[in-house]
Amino acid sequence: MTTFDLLFFNVFQYYKPIYKKKANNIALFYISGLQCSLLLLSGIVVALFLNEMNSVTMSSEKAWALFIIASLFICFKNWIQYSGKKRKVLNATRNSKVKPVLYNIWLLWSLLLSCIVLSIILLLAF
Repeated sequence: MTTFDLLFFNVFQYYKPIYKKKANNIALFYISGLQCSLLLLSGIVVALFLNEMNSVTMSSEKAWALFIIASLFICFKNWIQYSGKKRKVLNATRNSKVKPVLYNIWLLWSLLLSCIVLSIILLLAF
């Protein structure tokens, strides 16, 4: 299981008793948002680095288009991976092994929020 699988199941297990039918959608939103924000953050860091090296690789419009396409791919991949039989198989293998590590839900949401805020700060500095 990857780190993103563990984070998905932590959010899913937290919201499952509260929102029985919406828990999967909340966890999907969380993991897709986290992966997209990490993609944005890494793209901004690479763009800042290439700007400091005076290297022009692609225009800003092309970079944003590439980010949108990659974000749509991430959302589609997560929807396929965590919405059906594969989620049930991953959950069964996760439960059959050692006791799962539970993260604090506030820590998980603050991780997502901090990635978004850091991306915005670096984008404004760019």
